[in-house]
Amino acid sequence: LEPFDADEYIERLAWRTPGGGSKGGAEAFDPKKLLEEFVNHIEELKQLDEKIQRKVEKLEQQCHREAKEFAHKVQDLQRSNQVAFQHFQELDEHISYVATKVCHLGDQLEGVNTPRQRAVEAQRLMTYFNEFLDGELRSDVFNNPDKIKEAADIIQKLHLIAQELPFDRFSDVKAKIASKYHDLERQLIQEFTAAQRRGEIGRMREVAAVLLHFKGYAHCVDVYIKQCQEGAYMRNDVFEDIAILCQRVNKQVGEVFCSPETVMAKLIQSIFENKIQAHVKERLDETRNSDVEQYLKNLYDLYTRTTVLAAKLSDFNLGSDKHTFLSKLIKNIFSCYLESYIDMERQYLQNRSGMILQRYYDSKNHQKRPVGTGSIQELKERIRQRTNLPLGPSIDTHGETFLSQEVVVNLLQETRHAFERCNKLSDPADLPKNAFSIFLLLVEYLCVDHIDYALEIGLSAIPSADAKNANLYFLDVVQQANTIFHLFDKQFNDHLMPLISSSPKLTECLHKKKEVIEQMEVKLDTGIDRTLNCMIGQMKHILATEQKKTDFKPEDENNVMIQYTTACSKVCAYVSKQVERVRRSMDGKNVDTVLTELGVRFHRLIHEHLQQFSYSSMGGMLAICDVAEYRRSAKDFRVPLVLQLFDTLHALCNLLVVAPDNLKQVCSGEQLTNLDRNLLHAFVQLRVDYRSARLGRHFS
Repeated sequence: LEPFDADEYIERLAWRTPGGGSKGGAEAFDPKKLLEEFVNHIEELKQLDEKIQRKVEKLEQQCHREAKEFAHKVQDLQRSNQVAFQHFQELDEHISYVATKVCHLGDQLEGVNTPRQRAVEAQRLMTYFNEFLDGELRSDVFNNPDKIKEAADIIQKLHLIAQELPFDRFSDVKAKIASKYHDLERQLIQEFTAAQRRGEIGRMREVAAVLLHFKGYAHCVDVYIKQCQEGAYMRNDVFEDIAILCQRVNKQVGEVFCSPETVMAKLIQSIFENKIQAHVKERLDETRNSDVEQYLKNLYDLYTRTTVLAAKLSDFNLGSDKHTFLSKLIKNIFSCYLESYIDMERQYLQNRSGMILQRYYDSKNHQKRPVGTGSIQELKERIRQRTNLPLGPSIDTHGETFLSQEVVVNLLQETRHAFERCNKLSDPADLPKNAFSIFLLLVEYLCVDHIDYALEIGLSAIPSADAKNANLYFLDVVQQANTIFHLFDKQFNDHLMPLISSSPKLTECLHKKKEVIEQMEVKLDTGIDRTLNCMIGQMKHILATEQKKTDFKPEDENNVMIQYTTACSKVCAYVSKQVERVRRSMDGKNVDTVLTELGVRFHRLIHEHLQQFSYSSMGGMLAICDVAEYRRSAKDFRVPLVLQLFDTLHALCNLLVVAPDNLKQVCSGEQLTNLDRNLLHAFVQLRVDYRSARLGRHFS
C-alpha cells in the first residue's frame, strides 16, 4: 500500500462531492455543500475512530490474557522437563552401575576362562607329549594327511617346549619331537613346491602361513625363488628375461607371502649374485686380456644395462632403503672391474691414438722428425718469431700438409667413446679427474703429436722470401688446422664440459685449452707472416724480371699501344690468386686481418718499386695505368684501408704527368694535402724533366 496523503484524500473527497469541483463541471462550485460534506465526513471519521479504538482495546485485553495462559503452560513444561531430566540422570547412573558390574563379571569370567583354556591346551599338549614319550603316535592329527596344518601347530609348540627340557632325562623324546618337526617341515615344503608347480596360489598361501613359524620358512622362500626362475631365461637377452621374471613374480608374492617385500628383495639378490654376476664375468673375462677395446665396450654395455635394470626394479616394494640395496648389489658385481677401469681406458686410448697416427704417417711413407725441446729450441723459436729467419735446413714436403681430417675424426671418436664410458663407469668423486686425464691424452695426440707437428713441419717447409716459384702451401696447413680445431673445440664443449663444469678441474681444463690455443696461434701467426713475406718476394721477383726501365721511358713516345705493363699484369694475376687462397684458408675476422696485412705490404712493394724509375710524359701515363690496375686488384681485398692506400698512390702518380704550373694545385688536392711534403717531392723528382723544367721551383 502507498503511504497516506491527507491533501490527496481531501482532494478526492471534494471531487466526489456534487458542486465541489474547483473548475466547474456538471454543477457550479457550491461551498456550502462542500462544507456540509466535510462536516458529515468528519463525524463519520470520529465514529469510525471510536469503533476501531474499542476493537483495539478488546484485542489488547485478549492478547494479555493469552500471554498469561502461555506463560503458565511454559512453567508447567519446565517443571515436567526438570522431572524428566532427573529421571534420565537416575537412569544413566543405573546404566553405569550395570555396565561396571558387567565389565567386572567379564573380567572375572576371563580370569577364570584364560587359565582354563591354558590348562586345556596344556593338557592337550601333555597328551600329545605322552604319545611321543611312549613312542607311539596314536592321535589322528599325526596320522591324517588332511590335518597337517593342525599337526604343524602342535608339533611347533611341542618343539618349543622340548627345547626347555633337560637333555639327559628327555633326550629320546626330544629327538622324536625334533624328527617329527623336521618331517612335517619337509612335508609342508614339498606341498608348497607341488602347489607352486600346479599354480595353486591359494594353497601356496596357506602352506606359507603355516611355515612362517617354522625354521624352514627361509628354505621355503629359497625353494620358491629357485623354482620361479626355472625356464625364465629362454631369450638371448638376459636383462630382458630378468625384467619380465621380476614383473611376473612381483604380482605373485603379494598373494602368497605375508612379507612380499622381503621375498622380492631376496629374489633380486639371488638374480644379481648368481645370474647377472656369472653373465658379467663370462663376457668380461674372455676379452680382458685379449681385446681391450671389446672389453671396455662390454663393460660399458653391461654396467649400463645393469643400472637400467636396477632403475626398473626400484619401482617394486623392496623395503625402506631399496636404492642403497640395489646400488650395493651393482657395486658387488662391478667393483673389481671399475677399480682398474680408468687405467685400462687411458692405456687403450694411448695405444689406439698412437696406432691411428702411426698408420697415417706410414701411409705417407713419412718418418716423423723429432721436434726439439729445451732451452736451445725455445731460443731458436723466439728468434724465428721475431726475425722470420729459417733456423735449420728448409725441407720440401711436396705440398703435403700432414694433417688428416680422417685421422682427427678417428681420434675424436675414440675420445668421445672414452668420455661416455668415463661418465658412466667413474665414481662421481673421481669423474672430473678421470675426464681431465682423458682430455690430456686428446691434447697430447691430437693437438701436439698431430696439429702442432704439422705446424712445425709446415714452418720448416716455408721457403725464404727470395725463393723463386715457391709452393706456399702453409695456407693449406692453416685451413686444415682451423677446421680441425673447430672439431676439437666442439668436443670440448659437448663432451668434456658437462663432466667437469661443477668441479675445480674446470679451471685447469680451460687453462690447458688456452695454453694449447696460444701455442698453435703463435706458430700459425709466424707461418702466415713468413708466407706473406714469400708472397711479397714472389711479386718482387716478377717485378724485377718483367719490369724494364724502358717501360716508363719509351723510345717512341707517340707509338705506345699497351694499357699497362706486362709486369703489372703478372703481379695482379698473382695477387688475385693469393687473395683467393687466403679467403679459402681463413675464416671470420682472420680473413680481413691477413688480407689487410697482405694489402699493406703489397702497397709498400709497389710504392717502393715505382720510385726506382724515371718517367717521361708517356711513361708517367703508363705508370698511372699500372697503378689503376693495381688498384683494381686491391678491390678484391675488400679492405677499405688497402683501397685507400692505392687511391693515394694513384694520386701520387698524377705528379708524374701533370703540367709544372699545376703541381701546387694537384698537391693541394683532397688526397695529397695531408701527405708529407718530402714524399710528394720524391715523386716529382722521378720525372725526366725535373731538372730541365726546374720543377723544384714550381713544387716549392
